[in-house]
Amino acid sequence: MDFSIEDSFASRRHGRRSLQTFEAMMGAESPAVRDDKISKVFRRESTAINVQKSIQLLDESIHTPSPRGVRTPGGTLKHSSYTPRLLASGTKYDVSTRMGSAKKRTPQAMRSFQRSFQEESFQARPMMESFQEESFQPRTMMENDEDLTTTNVALLLDEDPGISASKSLFMDFLQCLRSYPSESEIFTQIEVYEKLCEEQANILKKLTQHAAKHEEKFIRTCETQNQLNKELATWKLIRTLFKDRQDVSMKEEFMMEQGEDDQPLVVEGIYQSDKKIIDSLLEREQSVREAQLIVDWLENCAQEDCENISIKFFSDRAVGIENARHRLMKQGHGLPTGAARSLITELDPDAPIRQNKLLDDLDKEDEDRLLQYIFACLRAGQLEKAQTRCIECGQAWRAASLEGWKLYNDSNFEGPDGVYQRRPVEGNPNRDIWKKVCWNMVQDPRVNTYEKAIYSVLSGNLQGILPLCHSWSDYMWAYFRVLVDRRIEDEIRLKTTISRSLEHLPGEYWEKNLTTKSVFKEIEAAEMIQREAGSIYHQIQKYIILGDIPGLIQLLYDHIKLHKEETTLHLLRFITHFILFIRSTDLHSKEDLCNSILECYVEELIKNQHYQLVAHYVSKLPSDAQIFWYAKFLEGINDKEERQFYRDLAEDSGLDIAAISKRVVENIRSKSDVDFSSLNQDSVDSSISEEDKRKIEAIDWLVFDVNQRHEALKQANALMRVFVALKKLDAAKAVFDKLPPDSVDVVHKSYLQQTGSNNLPRDDMNAIHEYLCMKAYLDAMDSFNDWIQHYHHGQPKQPEPPTGGTFTDRVAYEHRLKTYEQDHERWYQNLLMQTQTTKDHIYNVLLFPDGGWMADPSMENNDENTMDDNEDVDTKRSEQLQHLRSLTLPGLVFLLHNILHTSEQYQECLRLADMIASEQNNLYQVFREEELQRLLHLLRESSLKLLNNGKGPLGYEKK
Repeated sequence: MDFSIEDSFASRRHGRRSLQTFEAMMGAESPAVRDDKISKVFRRESTAINVQKSIQLLDESIHTPSPRGVRTPGGTLKHSSYTPRLLASGTKYDVSTRMGSAKKRTPQAMRSFQRSFQEESFQARPMMESFQEESFQPRTMMENDEDLTTTNVALLLDEDPGISASKSLFMDFLQCLRSYPSESEIFTQIEVYEKLCEEQANILKKLTQHAAKHEEKFIRTCETQNQLNKELATWKLIRTLFKDRQDVSMKEEFMMEQGEDDQPLVVEGIYQSDKKIIDSLLEREQSVREAQLIVDWLENCAQEDCENISIKFFSDRAVGIENARHRLMKQGHGLPTGAARSLITELDPDAPIRQNKLLDDLDKEDEDRLLQYIFACLRAGQLEKAQTRCIECGQAWRAASLEGWKLYNDSNFEGPDGVYQRRPVEGNPNRDIWKKVCWNMVQDPRVNTYEKAIYSVLSGNLQGILPLCHSWSDYMWAYFRVLVDRRIEDEIRLKTTISRSLEHLPGEYWEKNLTTKSVFKEIEAAEMIQREAGSIYHQIQKYIILGDIPGLIQLLYDHIKLHKEETTLHLLRFITHFILFIRSTDLHSKEDLCNSILECYVEELIKNQHYQLVAHYVSKLPSDAQIFWYAKFLEGINDKEERQFYRDLAEDSGLDIAAISKRVVENIRSKSDVDFSSLNQDSVDSSISEEDKRKIEAIDWLVFDVNQRHEALKQANALMRVFVALKKLDAAKAVFDKLPPDSVDVVHKSYLQQTGSNNLPRDDMNAIHEYLCMKAYLDAMDSFNDWIQHYHHGQPKQPEPPTGGTFTDRVAYEHRLKTYEQDHERWYQNLLMQTQTTKDHIYNVLLFPDGGWMADPSMENNDENTMDDNEDVDTKRSEQLQHLRSLTLPGLVFLLHNILHTSEQYQECLRLADMIASEQNNLYQVFREEELQRLLHLLRESSLKLLNNGKGPLGYEKK
């Protein structure tokens, strides 16, 4: 050890005591100290304080105060910048620290211990806090410059930095799923999950370091960070336990296939060390091994808290109780000490208890700090680190005392190694005696609480640990540590091969026969952590430890249903990926609940506009749910390029594009269903609403793929039926125009390519027939509109004759009149041509072949292959077609009569009666009684016109 540094520390401590304590106690001058070094220390601290004040004022001016170090009672602890490490891969069962053989691996931790460490108070707290202020320098913004990036600054200005900064995590998890799709890679997948959560938590940590902690948005950011830390810890637990359980299952299967016994062979009379006995126990007993893995996990979860602790001890030549030594040296030189209390007069570690005297206040402060630090290291599973600190502080005896719990092992009994050298002996052969001494020490009220807890941890004394447990994780660690210790002690006393009898441990040691279930029962009964124990992440961890997967799935389902509004998207993401992980193992169960959970995640992804993620997670659902949810998602996509993009994503994810596209159109089309039976010929609404436009645009979903053209025909027909019934002809034309002109030909070719047959199914033939019917009707209405336009707006206006005009005026009038007669003749000829065209188009509708307009063709003359006896008849469609005939055909007849009557084709008007009465077309069936009466009245007028023209009532020449 560097004695010059220790001398400097000692001089600083002596100088401080001369200012704070010794002058009041002694009224005398302190021993020789280095005044020049003390002054340098004070000047350096004064400069640091001034710089810190300046930075603080600057931070306050921009409302982002620099983060201060966390002050912990009775100690100078400093939280430094720290990037957590991932858990390194190692041996099959990582119980090295429990067995005292290797250095413990340390993944990133949860932050449960920090709170318990900060809440503990000490007797000499005022003096310790004053020392803390002197030896601890808070972090300044200058130290955080490396973390302050342009991205972080932009996020700080965001409305919710936590949500913005962690938004990429959802895509990262999806990419991980795609990168490791094999069942053999599921644990690699979980390792990536851990790293993603860890990196994201670090980003949020950096954000909060530069933020004003009182702002609500940063409070939410801290909550998100805490949630990610809990998720990280849970993923680590999942990987640890499930990997072990999978190994056990694979081993059992292998042993059954080989027909071998899994029990290890134990030869009587052969020496077995304690360590070998326990290694065999851990290999054989899964419950003990899992309990030890849980201990390792809980200690790993406290690792970051221990890494963030930076504590300085000022010692004189590595002597632990330097102040007592200094006082005794003064007494030896005959100098007054000013001690008015009963202080120790000897320097051995047992002096305070043996002499029943007190330590110096500053020595007591140092010892309290060291004990805190040792306990923190034990909580984080870093025994070696605690021992190193003890040696650095001049308490090598204490470092040695922490070795007493280790299991004894003499590998020399296993035979010589390759070079025939004696190998070192491990552990404590008198471990039983050491444990009994520890138990006796814990009963002594004079021993420090932390010291009791330290040796209680190592000797399995639960009552000595619990006073320093303040969180669910602390309680779990204490109980499982004791559970493992008890099982180890049972095994050693049962199978030990040493000749001497082991010391009897106190009765309290054997009272609690802990099991995993009883541990949770006792923890949940503790009042101070009942609320924390009921949190969702701790409940998840509980069920994972118990191995109750069906119960866990039920818990997750109930939580989401009962607390859907409070369930964050990050929690849903974790639950979803845990469900997918379970499906990759042999433990999957309650598939209906799992699917419901996945559906909730898909719904939240859509709501939060994580659109690129939807397709993959929908693909994990049953086929019916896939169609429902992805169709619901696509309903909200209006841009054509985006539609094609998300359609391609669905195809890449293996979704049924045809069924989904069909459902999309049906969903949009059924937003406002129309009751055809309540409509009549007076129901006219020609406007095209925004909802109508959405329905029209929905047809595009079915036009992308030529193999769906038959479905496009069906959906377009259904939509046009509604628009025609509502007299929205412009909307019906827009739907018709959405279908490519070659649609009928494409349907035939596509079916021929797929089946090799030209005989279409019945529903496809009906769809083509209806499409042609609709085309005929729209052509007829277009032609009629052209006729109306020509008749009312194209007819030339006859010039007015002049009244009393001159000769020139009369000549001009005659010229205009002649021009009018020519224009009128031309107009009349065009009218006759347009009348003929319109008449032909309307007749095409009224006399439509193959069963009539909007009547499905008869199948009698078609090939038997087109018939499907099991095919369900679309009753709703059939009713709509019948109502549409009744709504449309009488109106067309009236329009045709109006055209013929206006163009003076009266005889043609009377022939309408024969057409309607004909049994071939059955048009009379679509007329209501009042419509027939109106038609007869119109025919009477046409007949009267014929009589007035000197013809018979039916238009024939009179004889």
